Amino acid sequence: MGDSLRYYNQHAREFFDSTRDVEFTQIQDRFLGYLKPGARILDFGCGSGRDTKYFISRGYMADAVDGSVELVKIASEYTGTNVRQMFFQDLDERETYEGIWACSSILHLTFDELADVFGKMHRALVPCGVLYTSFKYGTGEGERNGRYFTDMTEEKMEGLLKAVHGFATLEMWVTSDVRPGRDEEQWLNMILRKR
Repeated sequence: MGDSLRYYNQHAREFFDSTRDVEFTQIQDRFLGYLKPGARILDFGCGSGRDTKYFISRGYMADAVDGSVELVKIASEYTGTNVRQMFFQDLDERETYEGIWACSSILHLTFDELADVFGKMHRALVPCGVLYTSFKYGTGEGERNGRYFTDMTEEKMEGLLKAVHGFATLEMWVTSDVRPGRDEEQWLNMILRKR
């Protein structure tokens, strides 16, 4: 995680500028469709704050956290909320959130770290709470362009979920990257429900 955090601290403004205005409402609304109006959501690794801002504009309560000190500053200013600096492994809430949104964020953890963090997200969700998460599509693990990535396929994710227990898969689907010029990159998206 150290190299990835260093990358985001050094490139915070550039990352904010490249992700803030990306059109993502189709997937955001797909996730929100599983939640009651006004539900409490954790934006887990909020980056630019784009999704937090959208959830708040739709009447949801959104708590946002990110590991990067620089992104926390920028996202707090952009969203008008107090974004907390926190590492994924430090999540310790219990039955607090109806939804957790981990959009292209926990993919910076190693495969071994993911099992622990999935357990923490499970504890942080209320019974029948919903988790959205996304990973670059593939089987690779390791550093690329200054950041660590754990890629996922459907089979690899099913293996992880078997090891973690406690989540039922509601939806799993593959999309192309929505950023300009990146449509050849594929993403594995999933919506899971706490059992």
